[in-house]
Amino acid sequence: MSVNELYTKYTRVWIPDAEQVWKSAEIVRDYKEGESVLHIKLENESTVEYAIGPKNNQLPFLRNPDILVGENDLTALSYLHEPAVLHNLKVRFLESNHIYTYCGIVLVAINPYEQLQIYGDEVINAYSGQNMGDMDPHIFAVAEEAYKQMARDEKNQSIIVSGESGAGKTVSAKYAMRYFATVGGSASDANVEEKVLASSPIMEAIGNAKTTRNDNSSRFGKYIQIGFDRRYYIIGANMRTYLLEKSRVVFQAEDERNYHIFYQLCASASRSEFKDLALTSAEDFIYTCMGENIFIEGVNDAHDFEKTREAFTLLGFKDSYQTGIYKIMASILHLGNVEILSERDGESCHISSDDPHLHHFCRLLGVEREQMEHWLCRRKLVTTAETYVKNMSMKQASNARDALAKHIYAHLFDWIVDNINHALHTTDKQHSFIGVLDIYGFETFEINSFEQFCINYANEKLQQQFNSHVFKLEQEEYMKEQIPWTLIDFYDNQPCIDLIEAKLGILDLLDEECKVPKGTDQNWAQKLYDRHASCEHFQKPRMSNQSFIVVHFADKVEYQCDGFLEKNRDTVYEEQINILKASKFQLVADLFQEGKEAAAPLSSSSSKSSRINVRPAKSIPKAPNKEHRKTVGHQFRRSLHLLMDTLNATTPHYVRCIKPNDLKERFSFDSRRAVQQLRACGVLETIRISAAGYPSRWTYGDFFSRYRVLMKKSDIATGDKKQVCRKLLETLIKDPDKFQFGKTKIFFRAGQVAYLEKLRADKFRSACIKIQKTVRGWLQRTRYRKIRKSALTLQRYGRGYLARRYAEQLRLTKAALVCQKQYRMVRVRREYLRTRTAVVTIQAFYRGMFVRRLYREFLIHHKATIIQKYVLGWLERRRFQRARNAAIVIQCAYRRVLAKRQLKQLKIEARSAEHLKKLNTGMENKIVQLQRKMDEQNKEYKIQAEQLTVTNNALNTEVTKLHKELDTMRSRQGNNTQVASLQEELDRLRAELEEAHAHRKRLEEEHSNEKQGLEQRVEELEKENLLLKEEKENMNEKILNQSRSADQNLSSSQKQGRLQADLDEERQRYQNLVKEYSRLEQRYDNLQEEVSLAKFQPGHRRIPSNQSSLGSDSPYPSFTPSDVGDTDDALQQVEDMGVEKAAMDISLFMKLQKRVRELEQERKRLQSSLEKMEELAKRKGIEPRSPTSDDDADYNILKRQELESENKKLKNDLNELRKAVADRAAQSNGSNELQEGYNLLLSQLRAANEELEVRKEEVLILRTQIVSSSKQSDTSHSNHIDSNSVPEWSNNKKPTNKEEALEAYQGLCEAKSRGNDWGYLNEDGELGLAYQGLKQVARLLEAQLQSQSRQHKDELVALHTQIEVLREDLEKKQEVLGQIMALSPEDKVEYSIQQEITRLTNENLDLKELMEKLEKNERKLKKQLRIYMKKVQELEVSHASTVQSSKARPELSRQVTVQRKEKDFEGMLEYYKEDESVLIRSLITDMTPNTVSATVPCLPAYILFMCIRHADYINDDQKVHSLLTSTINAIKKVLKRNNNDFEMTSFWLANTSRLLHCLKQYSGDEAFMTQNSVKQNEHCLKNFDLAEYRQVLSDLSIQIYQQLVKVAEGIMQPMIVSAMLESESIPSLSGVKPMGYRNRSSSMDTEGGGPGGYTLEALIRQLGQFHSTMGEHGLDPEIGQQVVRQLFYSINAVTLNNLLLRKDVCSWSTGMQLRYNISQMEEWLRGRNLQHSGAAATLEPLIQAAQLLQVKKKTSQDAEAICSLCIALSVHQIVKILNLYTPLNEFEERVTVSFIRDIQNRLQERTDGQQQLLVDTKHTFPVLFPYTPSALSLENLHIPASLNLDFLNRV
Repeated sequence: MSVNELYTKYTRVWIPDAEQVWKSAEIVRDYKEGESVLHIKLENESTVEYAIGPKNNQLPFLRNPDILVGENDLTALSYLHEPAVLHNLKVRFLESNHIYTYCGIVLVAINPYEQLQIYGDEVINAYSGQNMGDMDPHIFAVAEEAYKQMARDEKNQSIIVSGESGAGKTVSAKYAMRYFATVGGSASDANVEEKVLASSPIMEAIGNAKTTRNDNSSRFGKYIQIGFDRRYYIIGANMRTYLLEKSRVVFQAEDERNYHIFYQLCASASRSEFKDLALTSAEDFIYTCMGENIFIEGVNDAHDFEKTREAFTLLGFKDSYQTGIYKIMASILHLGNVEILSERDGESCHISSDDPHLHHFCRLLGVEREQMEHWLCRRKLVTTAETYVKNMSMKQASNARDALAKHIYAHLFDWIVDNINHALHTTDKQHSFIGVLDIYGFETFEINSFEQFCINYANEKLQQQFNSHVFKLEQEEYMKEQIPWTLIDFYDNQPCIDLIEAKLGILDLLDEECKVPKGTDQNWAQKLYDRHASCEHFQKPRMSNQSFIVVHFADKVEYQCDGFLEKNRDTVYEEQINILKASKFQLVADLFQEGKEAAAPLSSSSSKSSRINVRPAKSIPKAPNKEHRKTVGHQFRRSLHLLMDTLNATTPHYVRCIKPNDLKERFSFDSRRAVQQLRACGVLETIRISAAGYPSRWTYGDFFSRYRVLMKKSDIATGDKKQVCRKLLETLIKDPDKFQFGKTKIFFRAGQVAYLEKLRADKFRSACIKIQKTVRGWLQRTRYRKIRKSALTLQRYGRGYLARRYAEQLRLTKAALVCQKQYRMVRVRREYLRTRTAVVTIQAFYRGMFVRRLYREFLIHHKATIIQKYVLGWLERRRFQRARNAAIVIQCAYRRVLAKRQLKQLKIEARSAEHLKKLNTGMENKIVQLQRKMDEQNKEYKIQAEQLTVTNNALNTEVTKLHKELDTMRSRQGNNTQVASLQEELDRLRAELEEAHAHRKRLEEEHSNEKQGLEQRVEELEKENLLLKEEKENMNEKILNQSRSADQNLSSSQKQGRLQADLDEERQRYQNLVKEYSRLEQRYDNLQEEVSLAKFQPGHRRIPSNQSSLGSDSPYPSFTPSDVGDTDDALQQVEDMGVEKAAMDISLFMKLQKRVRELEQERKRLQSSLEKMEELAKRKGIEPRSPTSDDDADYNILKRQELESENKKLKNDLNELRKAVADRAAQSNGSNELQEGYNLLLSQLRAANEELEVRKEEVLILRTQIVSSSKQSDTSHSNHIDSNSVPEWSNNKKPTNKEEALEAYQGLCEAKSRGNDWGYLNEDGELGLAYQGLKQVARLLEAQLQSQSRQHKDELVALHTQIEVLREDLEKKQEVLGQIMALSPEDKVEYSIQQEITRLTNENLDLKELMEKLEKNERKLKKQLRIYMKKVQELEVSHASTVQSSKARPELSRQVTVQRKEKDFEGMLEYYKEDESVLIRSLITDMTPNTVSATVPCLPAYILFMCIRHADYINDDQKVHSLLTSTINAIKKVLKRNNNDFEMTSFWLANTSRLLHCLKQYSGDEAFMTQNSVKQNEHCLKNFDLAEYRQVLSDLSIQIYQQLVKVAEGIMQPMIVSAMLESESIPSLSGVKPMGYRNRSSSMDTEGGGPGGYTLEALIRQLGQFHSTMGEHGLDPEIGQQVVRQLFYSINAVTLNNLLLRKDVCSWSTGMQLRYNISQMEEWLRGRNLQHSGAAATLEPLIQAAQLLQVKKKTSQDAEAICSLCIALSVHQIVKILNLYTPLNEFEERVTVSFIRDIQNRLQERTDGQQQLLVDTKHTFPVLFPYTPSALSLENLHIPASLNLDFLNRV
């Protein structure tokens, strides 16, 4: 293709630019070869003449088509050159925020300076197992490629991560190791992968530092080898380090820091364990404050130190060694602060004797202070004759001190690395490894020294290896395709490497100068000038004699010679090292041991006494230290050669990290810095090598699909795609060197694909023009016809209008004459009327004046009369008001008197017992007793008053009598003695009278006090009763309000949805626990198998550990229901037995589960009733629910939640009790401590029991209130309840009023909650009896109400169903009748004939179907007859042997004397105990689905249950336990053996669930017996409650379900992406774009088809096979629907994740294909009647993603539509799809950045809780096993003879 064809008008090119490096322009005039000027137009619309010269300015680079911009692989670009690479990276980084891009075999990673959410576990799972070109570029894709090639090719791999400081090398290497740790996790419990990751924090702490370019820059290179075994699990790792920057320990530039570990220690100096380190802030130490900024923004050094310590601990570093490490680090800081003072002569120096830092340094390292102080200021010179000690100047001593600090840190660094390697070492044999190399990139600064020289030397070696590997891959690709090729000229940097490392090279001359006693940097530089002046890669600067220039592959670098010799020697004085060797701390001494490695602390378990250093008593002259003579350059060159040997022996993978800007700004791209790094890291060299050959490569099929439009129809008809492609290329491209034909691909030179794209676009453009021409012509012709028709129409209407206007004019003329006549008449009439009106007006005014005068006279008289009337009325009213007020005053006074009397009467009545009895019937007895006591005391008071009155009267009479006698005695005698005696007698009597009065007063006071106390007690009781009534009313109001508000706010569907969500959440948690248990059990079994394989020996010894192997797999303990007693009895038994015995008695703790089982049964009963209600609600559809059903549902919800919470709480307490007791018994730390802990546990369990009782009573209270409210609201139900039907309690024979009982019960519960005692309310316990009676009454009332409501609901549902059927039938008949009536008579006859034919056809089909069923039944009966005849013959033949065997066997539990008839069978099967293993083997172990395919579904489950029934019938608990345990273990073993067999897993899921249903159906529980027949109810279990085993079977069913889903997902996994995204369901819709290297690399396994062969039909066929298999095995349809729903979720998750990680499928055509595929899957659901299973809803995110790919993406209206459409997608997913959207041709438009920003702004307020990008593929929905009873009669079950179950006897 000539230049004239390429550089034409409108062609876009790249021209150089000083600021942007390259900028785009467009050619405005065709260029002809030989012209010196190219006319171009820049992006700012300015026109420029670009000069063209043969040498200086060649033709500018051509720009790629827009369709290729933003490609994942740079090699997919048609024009491969520097501006195309730079522009593609910039577009991907800034517009799409993609930081990874492929460039052939190189992954280019640009540092975004922001934490992106693309490294989660879900992303790792998405990339695991994928080919490298299938997904978007990612570091995980490179890691997966290395892992896959290691496993496939069995060759070691290496990942080489390079880039300059701050480019993100360390982070990339860390993520690569994290991927290997996640994908190749260790097979054992050693957690090797965690240890590998734990090494990163340690190495970052001791090897990373802040620089001006990076806050966490690695100042060393490292190569980590991750070892794998034969199964490709991680078994260990090893780390090698290179060129640690030791100078950073003693010097940091401005705004830089030392290594992180120093600042972490200073930040943690306040810890108590670090007080001995004597550390303070980092600003106080010279070695940490040189950079003048000790902090890093956003970094917490103390927090990072915690991570470092945790990593040390995880890797096995003992606390003593960690402390030693911290001491050495602190000693280095103190050494830097040691102040060296100069002497006066300037030739010597000294250290102050009281220098605290020197003291701390020596103390921390355990060395002698005097010696260290002496040798820090002096050095020893050894000659052949004698030894001298020479003083050092202050500068020399400072340099020696710094050298010692660097030496200590370097040795400690190496020691830590060695011990990390020891911790990661494994004794297992390593099969292969993957190495991750994190090494510094090419560096060039203003001042470049020895470190930069070594770094650039290493990059020269790596670049050489990289170039040779790229060239090798290109050569292999050409040879594989068998195409001729010539040698490609690529840059070989071997001369530069020879300049550095060859003999007498730079390093050799440097080592030679170091050996010279007085060698200097200047002498070494002069030797370089003399030796290498003629070398093309070596240059001497013009203005300097202290530097030299090396021309590297990336750039010229000028190195300053100052310091080269000192850094290469790395001189440390031997005297100082000897002092450290003599340290009293073993760790410090081991760091500097010669001739052997430091002792490994991790493996050392001996005590300190075993590590005594034994030194000779006499000093021995030491040999020269060879290790110290090895220079740094020599060591680095040797380690670099070892590294290159390792890399050359592995398959390398390259990651080149790019730093986009120097300001560390997020998503900011500096083109100049990026180009500099691209040139330095070899990316452009890869592009150049690729462009030199055939960079563009197409498969024949893709080329045919893409460029089919350029072919002729006759060529396409041939069918041979290769021949068609060859013929097309020979026609289009004349130069045969521009392309080559390989075996499977076509190879193109650079630019040829762009030329083909141009031809294709021209073809499309011409086709579009032709289509537009034809369409526009048709539009114009159509428009002309419309105009002509419109003109004719207008003419017709115009002429009609003119005719109508003329007729209108004639009508108007005639009308004018009429109007004139009428007008003249009106004018004369108006004149007459005006005159008449004037006369009438004058008359009216005159008459009015006369009448008004007369009216005024009458008005005056009338007003006077009114005034008199009002005055008289006012006087009369005032008189009346006075009389009325007086009467009112009298009435008020009288009414007040009456009111006082009535108030007094009411107060008396209020204090009476009758009133109190009315207020509170519950207090009647108490008040009656109090009244009785008051009456008795009043009687006593009256009696005492009467006695006192009689006594007073008698005394008064006696006193009067005595007075009279005294008077008579005085009158008769004057004897003073007698008077005195009488006076004394009188005084005595008076005293007795006063005493009697006092006693009476005291009794009255006591009586009044007691009466007052009783009255107060009554008042308190009344107040309390009022309070209780108020609380009761408040509670009732609250309940009613809550029920009303709930009814108003939530509809029945919302309630049901919320309930269903709670149930699903609970099931999800429970099933996750079951799944985790299953996983752990599987892992335990695998470990057991490994141990058994490792320790296998011939033969078998039976030991106690394998005596019973049946119950080993069951997660539940084996016990029978009879072993479980009451909880309180169990507690008492524990106390009686003692702690130690009880701790070892496991069966005793089984008894503690009674309470848990009762609550579990209650919960299951409620759950079953709830499921029935849900089924009824589903059948009713939209039928409104009655208030009673809503109340019952609310009550069931509340009670179920309460009981479930109690159940969980008790289970947790019981588990904690078991665990605590087992731990205590195992530890045996002392009887006292054990007794105290056990007593504490017992008290906790009792408290739990008490709490359970309280909660149960609260539930009963709530239930009673709900029942009462529902009864009051529904009067119809209350009429059905007969008061006589209420039972009477045995201790209370009086009839009970229900309302009074409910009120008394509520009052009692409230009083109990307030802390009142029953004895306080009623000493005789009458209220307690009433409470117990009330409980019985409430329960019976509730049971009756529920039964009646259920019966009513069932009848209502049946009636509604019947009505609906009749209504549908009636509607159909009416519709048919209407159709018939609308027909003509002939049609009616024809229609009637058709109807009759249809009816006869249907009857014929029904009869035919019936005939087939009868024939099938006949064949089945004949087959059974033949089987029975055969059995009879076998029985007759073996009759004698049967009799003998029956004598030999033990007698059966039942005596069979007469053979029963078929109708007498009870549906049980009897077997001998020794036949149990044969039964299990026949029914489970050796059973296959094909064996019982022609029989009843789930036949093994029915047979097993019939055997269980017989064991229950004979009351043999051991037999039941053994059979169930063996069944469960056998099913587990079968599933473990067939863990990838979907058919077997489905078969046993169906049988396990059926066995569970049978245990429920025949359990005797009323909740499971509602659908049973009478015969089935007779077959219920009689003796045992197998609820515990039902729970075990339920858990086993969940495990089998999870395994079934896992197997199905594993089968579908390789089909999903190919079927949903890659297969062309709509032919010729998808286009093909140019592919990069990754899509054509050898890493893709394209042989054999691979996943590309799967289509949507195959996926749907596989789903149909799954569904059919489950149906054939008799699996419940509800469970099958849940399996399909889970599989559809997996399809959605895998497809959406691939869509989000693949740029090539985010296009409009893919959206169309995807929408079509989803519609086909929805059609499959409808065809299988699974549209209501919820499977279609799981595809909603995928549907919205497909719609998002198809909708318009330009305007703000489109953005609004997208936001309202994609509600099931998260914000990250929407933005990701928009960023990935790629047009397949130039007619589509890309999504602009502004549109994506608009979408982000609109979606900022969306709080959907979805923050992750990818969908969780491991999410599982909670499974629900609905109870589905079987209608099969067990007595009629037929057992085929093929099962070999002749030992089973029917009962």
